[in-house]
Amino acid sequence: MTTGRFHKMHGLGNDFVIIDARAEDMTLSGAQAAAIANRHSGIGCDQLIILRPSSTADVRMQIFNADGSEVEACGNAARCVAKLIGDETRIETQGGIIIGNATADGAIVDMGKPHLEWQSIPLAYAMDTLNMPVGWEDLQNPVAVNVGNPHVIFFVDDSATVELDRLGPMIEVDPLFPEKVNVNVAHISDGIIYLRVWERGVGLTMACGTGACATAVAAIKRGLVSSPVQVELPGGSLVISWQDGEHIQMQGPTTYVFAGEADWALFG
Repeated sequence: MTTGRFHKMHGLGNDFVIIDARAEDMTLSGAQAAAIANRHSGIGCDQLIILRPSSTADVRMQIFNADGSEVEACGNAARCVAKLIGDETRIETQGGIIIGNATADGAIVDMGKPHLEWQSIPLAYAMDTLNMPVGWEDLQNPVAVNVGNPHVIFFVDDSATVELDRLGPMIEVDPLFPEKVNVNVAHISDGIIYLRVWERGVGLTMACGTGACATAVAAIKRGLVSSPVQVELPGGSLVISWQDGEHIQMQGPTTYVFAGEADWALFG
C-alpha cells in the first residue's frame, strides 16, 4: 500500500496519525514514520499508529514515536483505537494485550498489571524500585514502574516549576535505563495528581496515558492517594483505578480530528 487513508485523533492533546493496514499490508521504516510525524513537513503527530491483523487479539497496534523509534505501548493511542473501532476491542501491543471499551466521549482501557521488579523496568542493576536511591539534581528518590513501557516518577512540591525540558532528556538516556525511560514529575493536591511527562522519543507532551497509569500506581503504592484517582495533565484529565495485584483501568476522552489521504512513498 503506497497511497492510503489515515485518521488524525488525539487523547487530551496527545495526538496520533492512525493508519488501518488490516486489509492491505504496508511497511514503513522508522525514517518514514519520523517524516510523517514531522509537524512542519509531514502530517504531524506525537505517535504514528499502524493497525495490523492479530492472531491473538482483534487488532495489533504498531507504535512509532515522533523520532521514528518503535515502542511497546501507548495508553492514549489505545483509547483512540478503541473509540475508532468501537465496542470492546482487544488490542495487541509489544507490551501485552490491552482491552478497550468505547464510551460516549472516549474510552476506558484495561492496561493490564503494572510491574515494579527492577528486571522488568528494566534497570541496569538491582535496586528498590519504590524508593530508588538515585537522583538528578533536585529530582531525587523516584519510583520506577513498567506499564508496557518503562517509566520513572518523581514526586515534587510543584511539578510546574521543574525544568523538565532540560532534565527529561538527560534522565531518558541515563545508562541506568538500558531501554531509555519516560520521565514523569508529579505533585499531589487535594487527592489529585498533577503530572507532566517527558516522553521517550517524543519530548514534552500534552498527555501520556501510560505515564498517568504509572504515576497513579506509584502514588498508590507510596500511600499518597487512593483509587480511583484523578490525574491532571496539561491537556486534560484522566481517571485511573488500580488495586494492588489487579489490572489498571484508565478512562478519559478522545477526539476525532479529521480523515485524510496521503502517498506514503513521499515520506522518508
